[in-house]
Amino acid sequence: MKLTIIIPVYNEIKFINILLNKVLDSKIEKQIIVVDDCSTDGTREEIIEKFKNKIDRLILHEKNQGKGASIISAQNFINGDYVIIQDADLEYEPDQYEIFINEVKKNNFKALYGSRVLKKDKFSNVQNFSHKVRIWGNVFLTFMSNKINKQNLTDAHTCYKMIDSKIFKSLSLKEKGFAFCPELTTKLAKLGVPIFEIPINYQGRTYEDGKKIGAIDGFRAIIALLKYRFFDK
Repeated sequence: MKLTIIIPVYNEIKFINILLNKVLDSKIEKQIIVVDDCSTDGTREEIIEKFKNKIDRLILHEKNQGKGASIISAQNFINGDYVIIQDADLEYEPDQYEIFINEVKKNNFKALYGSRVLKKDKFSNVQNFSHKVRIWGNVFLTFMSNKINKQNLTDAHTCYKMIDSKIFKSLSLKEKGFAFCPELTTKLAKLGVPIFEIPINYQGRTYEDGKKIGAIDGFRAIIALLKYRFFDK
């Protein structure tokens, strides 16, 4: 199985070297698509200088458009059997790809999410959010997503979403920002594609470290859920 890894990047000079080396070191069969969303902190230059000839495709946005826009830019270039989104800030560790692949092979899942809040066992919880507000915000947004989409997810807004590429490429994605997540989940629900979950390791980043998602994105997520469930044809 070949996995396409889409990496949206915006101003991640602190993490980009470590992240891309970890992705490159992964032993799986893979296609790596990096989309630099007009970084201004030296990230773009770092990618071009050190990784341009090591990754499969580098897409350079000439203006900052958002995470969703970066994923949309990569959509037509996917050639793997499945696709997964990888944030560039190392909140999610690439060494977990094999776990996803093994689960998909074993169960023939078409959509598999990595949950930050599922328990591995009764003594440990893999969630490690950087702030309590983010925990409760995620709980509320997941609750809303489940109610609207008639699902039973524990972490609807996780970054780690692994989707069958044929399904992923068939979707007409529109959201340019972080609302890409609820748009994708809702469109999978409307197609009748069941979403399964596995626990993942997660290390939440603080705003001091450069975390970009904020409270306004929570409101946008709710609007996206309603829009794509009830008004988008």
